[in-house]
Amino acid sequence: MEPQRAMSERQSDAGLIAACQRGDREAFRLLFEAHKDRVYSVALYFFGGDDAQAADITQQVFLKLFTKIAQFRSESEFTTWLHRLTTNACVDERRKVRRLTQLDETAGPQFVAAAGGQEERYARREVAERITEAVAELKPKLRVVVLLKYFEGLSYEEMAQALGCSKGTVASRLNRGHAMLARRLGHLRSLLVQGD
Repeated sequence: MEPQRAMSERQSDAGLIAACQRGDREAFRLLFEAHKDRVYSVALYFFGGDDAQAADITQQVFLKLFTKIAQFRSESEFTTWLHRLTTNACVDERRKVRRLTQLDETAGPQFVAAAGGQEERYARREVAERITEAVAELKPKLRVVVLLKYFEGLSYEEMAQALGCSKGTVASRLNRGHAMLARRLGHLRSLLVQGD
């Protein structure tokens, strides 16, 4: 994100947060509109493309945000706090689902193939499906750092703040996630080369 745009977003968020803390429902609606897609996309990838689950998590996060907004003290970026609420909600929901059903979910892909021939689109769709499945199979702590890094574009410092751990822990989890994904997806290199 460009520095000026990031500064403008922070200032806008600060005004909305202050209004929310005073009980302004319109400010909360605007805060929701500004950040719902960010929360939804993290949840969508966390749950392997499950739209319903992502929508539920988004609703849970903003309900929690509405009740806890008074606790936000601007000691960190609002988006960092929001990412922390989102990842905690995703991890908690995963635990709850596992306790209730004892089933490991694997979701279908939500990717649309890029332009190209039908064979190329099929190959790209296959690769996208395998990547989605592989990320969904990672342990939650590893999955979260992969999602925050590659789908939200957070820095190591931002991830550490959002997850409440050190940058070294983030780096370690990301390295372990990379290694597991490389093992699970190594066979796709030939498919990518054929598709190009």
